[in-house]
Amino acid sequence: MADYHDDLRLAHVLADAADAATTARFQALDLKVETKPDMTPVSEADKAAEELIRGQLQRARPRDAILGEEYGVEGSGPRRWVIDPIDGTKNYVRGVPVWATLIALMEAGETGFQPVVGVVSAPALGRRWWAAKGLGAYTGRSLASATRIGVSKVSSLADASFAYSSLSGWEERGRLDGFLDLTRACWRTRAYGDFWPYMMVAEGSVDICAEPELSLWDMAAVSIVVQEAGGTYTGLDGRHGPHSGNAAASNGLLHGELLAYLNQRAPEEG
Repeated sequence: MADYHDDLRLAHVLADAADAATTARFQALDLKVETKPDMTPVSEADKAAEELIRGQLQRARPRDAILGEEYGVEGSGPRRWVIDPIDGTKNYVRGVPVWATLIALMEAGETGFQPVVGVVSAPALGRRWWAAKGLGAYTGRSLASATRIGVSKVSSLADASFAYSSLSGWEERGRLDGFLDLTRACWRTRAYGDFWPYMMVAEGSVDICAEPELSLWDMAAVSIVVQEAGGTYTGLDGRHGPHSGNAAASNGLLHGELLAYLNQRAPEEG
């Protein structure tokens, strides 16, 4: 098995640098915010953090490719770093502390590119989570101060906590009825949103979560943390990994039921 310790240490160094840049501008009264062509916001902090990470990667891993939300793909080859400089930009620009920098390393394999390292750093929450293939999933302040995490053992939806981001995305894709049926079947539902529900699944405080539309940079880092914590991460189509354009994550015990509800009244695609 490949040794990803050096890549994981580098990802932490990158996250440290990004955290310093993003926290310095969080709640700044003069923060500059623009609207991208897809009508989502981007702040100067998003761009600065991605530029910072890219610069360090170009020096430390010059042969690796980079894919980032703000500046696209650079380079090619069997190893690709995937970056979301600020996941939760809408929270960031409104002063809500639920946002994180997502950093993943993906490697080419028989099933295409798959994540092998992931770091999720949420400095305004004082939290960080990470994982590497075959090494488990952890949370803590640093590699030297870490606690291993694992998913819950809840095996009934009636006892399960379900986290999601919003209702509108499910409605726009004709999946709202199945989504609402799922919420009624669960013990508890909360709309935490963005990266956080996946980290809660990984550490066992939430049992299932799902989102109807996502990009690779939203999913690469969180997916390996969930998987290394013992959970299951797929698209709504059941395909493992972060490649379906949407996501369903669970402790594994509830995954079949999660997908069944979210697909039971879904429109035919294709």
